[in-house]
Amino acid sequence: MRKTLREIAEFLEGEVVGNEDIVITGVSGIKEAVEGDITFVANPKYFPLIENTRASAIITSRDIESASRPIVRTQNPSYAFAKVVSLILPQEIKHPRGIHQTAILGRNVSLGRNIGVGPYVVIGDDVSIQDETIIYSGCFIGHDSRIGSSTLIYPNVSIREYVTIGNRVIIHSGTVIGSDGFGFATVEGLHQKIPQIGTVEIGDDVEIGANVTIDRARFEKTVIGSGTKIDNLVQVAHNVSIGDNSIIVSQAGISGSTTLGKRVTLAGQVGIVGHVTIGDDAVVMAQSGVSKSIPANTAVWGYPAKPQHIAKRVNACVQNLPRLYNTVARLKKKIEELEAKLHPDNKSK
Repeated sequence: MRKTLREIAEFLEGEVVGNEDIVITGVSGIKEAVEGDITFVANPKYFPLIENTRASAIITSRDIESASRPIVRTQNPSYAFAKVVSLILPQEIKHPRGIHQTAILGRNVSLGRNIGVGPYVVIGDDVSIQDETIIYSGCFIGHDSRIGSSTLIYPNVSIREYVTIGNRVIIHSGTVIGSDGFGFATVEGLHQKIPQIGTVEIGDDVEIGANVTIDRARFEKTVIGSGTKIDNLVQVAHNVSIGDNSIIVSQAGISGSTTLGKRVTLAGQVGIVGHVTIGDDAVVMAQSGVSKSIPANTAVWGYPAKPQHIAKRVNACVQNLPRLYNTVARLKKKIEELEAKLHPDNKSK
């Protein structure tokens, strides 16, 4: 789709600096862009690329006042570019509509208006699915589950019994919601299973990546707050509660009965022990191991996780260990030489 820079700026509520009549026909990254493309730059370290890109126009922050080519100044360049991608290159995805003849529906299933149920979907008894929800092929919905409106469930998702999922939720392929929590009692050396009779409750506007596992609670419920986004390959254990608008990045693992506040960020491969609390707006940096509760508005890093400024100092010391080892070895040798001079009789013993 062709759009002038003026039309794009109006769509973004941004400000054009330069020729607003340029016609944009494509979108691309700042390094790969060619004439006719619009690109963006959000991170200050990439600002030097502005002068070298072949793009016809650039979406920038309001910190950039001018450039060698036309720019559109916006509040959030990354988000603005995402909106432009949908404007210039709209994706037409054909979701399934209606109930496929191979789908299996249990008793007392309640289906809303204009839903889609793909091939070989299995829906248990007493399930409720609201308007405009799409369920792709090969999915399983357990009995007595509730799924809200305008939710999108991609192929081969398993949702166990008594699970509640909100409105406008996106769940990607291979995810399992409501599997048993990892609960066992060891009796005379044998691991006896503890029944997991709770459920999972997922709020509105949540997105869950591929191959995520969210365990049902032992009692009561595991909770994913509204607006939270979960990356691929994340494990959420039983009775975990994640606050609204949090970000959980790939390969993070959250142990049972842990509570995350609102707007918490867990970076990739973070591991959290059970029964701790992570405060609102806390950030846990990549590959950190959290062994105790973290206050609100705190950034932590390392294993065990420490406040970021302390962890960086510790890491700097660790990086200097080879040099410190060599220094100690030289000092030891000098001390031995001095002792030999001071006590020559000891040398012969």
